[in-house]
Amino acid sequence: MQKPVTMAEGYSHIVIGAGAVGSAAAYWLSEAGAERVLVLEQFYLVHTLGSSGDHSRIIRRAYHHEAYTRLTDAMFDAWAHVEERSALPVYLRTGGIDLAAAGTHGADELDGYARAMDAAGIGYERLGVDDVRERHPQWRVEDDVVGLSQVDGGILDIRRSVSAHTSLAMAAGVELRPRTRVTGVRLRDRGVTVETADGPIDADHLVVAAASWLGDLMPDLGLRFRLTLSQEQVGYFSGPNLADFAPDRFPIWIHHGEEAVHYGFPVYGEAAVKVARDMRGHFIDSDQRVFVGDDDEPRRLHAFLAQHLPGAAGSLLMSKTCVYDMPADRDFVLDTLPGHPHVAVFNGAGHAGKFASLVGSILADLLTVGATPHDIGAFRLTRPAIVDPDFEPVFRLRAQPA
Repeated sequence: MQKPVTMAEGYSHIVIGAGAVGSAAAYWLSEAGAERVLVLEQFYLVHTLGSSGDHSRIIRRAYHHEAYTRLTDAMFDAWAHVEERSALPVYLRTGGIDLAAAGTHGADELDGYARAMDAAGIGYERLGVDDVRERHPQWRVEDDVVGLSQVDGGILDIRRSVSAHTSLAMAAGVELRPRTRVTGVRLRDRGVTVETADGPIDADHLVVAAASWLGDLMPDLGLRFRLTLSQEQVGYFSGPNLADFAPDRFPIWIHHGEEAVHYGFPVYGEAAVKVARDMRGHFIDSDQRVFVGDDDEPRRLHAFLAQHLPGAAGSLLMSKTCVYDMPADRDFVLDTLPGHPHVAVFNGAGHAGKFASLVGSILADLLTVGATPHDIGAFRLTRPAIVDPDFEPVFRLRAQPA
């Protein structure tokens, strides 16, 4: 039997996963004074095989619940800190707009966004259809469309963020081990043993940021909640009028339809407009994930563009895939394990990219000082969606009722 690496050799913290959140946790642990941090990554560093490999993610203050909107000041502060320390820009402000037809569930969602921003003291603007048409002539909208505009919406370059956190962590002395797959975890009262193909490794504390691979480790962690995986797919379309969709002319957007929520970006990262359905519901098991998109989704996305953004409805330049990993309520899991305060777990529910740096900071706080100044009560492991096996899944990010 291979001898484990013990604390005599010095690991204070192990982080499983070096994606957006794992790399952030590693960096913020170093900032908090953790002296021997080890990050284990099953692929190579800054890889494109998870949910952090594309250019862009939406960053926004408009959210379905005040549990998120109240974190957005700290979220933007965390990214500003990372940009300053790394000299790498990761946030591009374009403004953001949410659209829906009046009298629909989508319009109710916009109302919920407004209530959440009101609760957090965040400014926004209601738009009528004439406002939408005047400010954003790229949109072809029906007469009953209403909008919600917020100036801080924009693009988070998720791949750059991983690069920045990883580089900063390296510079601070964090050890990163790529191509090291974790096969199991053994919990103890005062530490953990992480099993890998290269042998066991001991540490005092553990961060689990395994994204859609979390399910493989849940039995060892004593987690029994339902984790649903959905294979998602985005499309980049090279329309004939790309200049109309430049970031200084066209904001990030979310279209709240009755049947589906679509979202998209101005031209960024590729010479194309990016569009996707949120939560398309292509449910899979972990070993069924694919890294090449299918042919049906681009047809659906092109049809949406042809109806609503005809200037962007050009040829498909490329498709990219990722996997949503979601508890039944599609809210974050951000907590330490009951009975094991030295083990912290995060699950992003398919919408965590924008919060990655802040989440990394919170995880570091939980495992260094034992608390966080941020209200994460809505994300605890003791909530109904986690502990009630009969909780009915709700995967659309519905606003809380008034």
